[in-house]
Amino acid sequence: MMTFKQLEAIYWVTQLGGFSQAAAKLHTTQSAISKRVQELEALFATPLFDRTQRTSRLTEKGEEMYVVAKRLLEQRDAAMHQFAASQEVVRRLRIGVTELTAMTWLPRLVELVREHHPKVVLEPDVDLSMMLRDKLLANEVDVAFVPDTCQDERFTLKRLGVVENAWMCKPGTFDGVKVRRLHDLSSHTFLTQGDKSGTGVLYNQWLGSVNMQPTNTIVCNSLLAIIGMTVSGLGFSYLPRQCVEPLLHANYLELLKVTPALPKTHYVAAYKSDQRSTLISSIVRLAQECCDFSRAFQISDPRPMPR
Repeated sequence: MMTFKQLEAIYWVTQLGGFSQAAAKLHTTQSAISKRVQELEALFATPLFDRTQRTSRLTEKGEEMYVVAKRLLEQRDAAMHQFAASQEVVRRLRIGVTELTAMTWLPRLVELVREHHPKVVLEPDVDLSMMLRDKLLANEVDVAFVPDTCQDERFTLKRLGVVENAWMCKPGTFDGVKVRRLHDLSSHTFLTQGDKSGTGVLYNQWLGSVNMQPTNTIVCNSLLAIIGMTVSGLGFSYLPRQCVEPLLHANYLELLKVTPALPKTHYVAAYKSDQRSTLISSIVRLAQECCDFSRAFQISDPRPMPR
């Protein structure tokens, strides 16, 4: 069987013009180089060097073997360089996130990706869940972190975390009004995220299942704007309870304890099922590690938010 040592011998003898020079280059003896060449000649039953000459001159078959040796050695060196590289290739990864994710644990994910994949450049795309689903299908984002609203075999879904939403309003909005059941709110202004939001889709379906039909609705595609309108007293809404806890303690918001309670929202990482990527799998694992909807504006060394 032909070996790389034999190929190196014929290559460097030809390149450097002699057996002794090749031996010095390969840190071995001249006799070892001669033996490797002889092994190749015996393997193919043909002389590779013209031994009637004083110089190391290749025969016609030797010329062919030299070309083969050069090509195979270059391929070996390229493979060794590729697989021995300690750092991954620089690449960009487009991640789709909802506004709630951007407000909470996205900074922690960015830091973890920098730590584990320093050559990866993240490009976050903050949008509504249904828009991110369309961007996944159009290959405009590589992975999206969204509410679990899409049962589509074209996507692979990995569970991330859970959001507990609760009904809230400006303190004093319902003073003197007995609010115990969800239907008691139906005549008041309802602030919702609409059918482009995964949470909006889930809760609008749920409201229909319990026959709750608000008579006055304001649809807004921004969670921050809905929080602001709720704080201002424009209406009531469902908000991520833990995330806005500081606003409850500061008396900017009031919790409405009504029945039936809102169902929890499950978040998933979604990517196209035909996409095989170890990088995406690693990013999803990091997202599972740091997914936390309990605090806004999370950093590595979180300090208590002022109350």
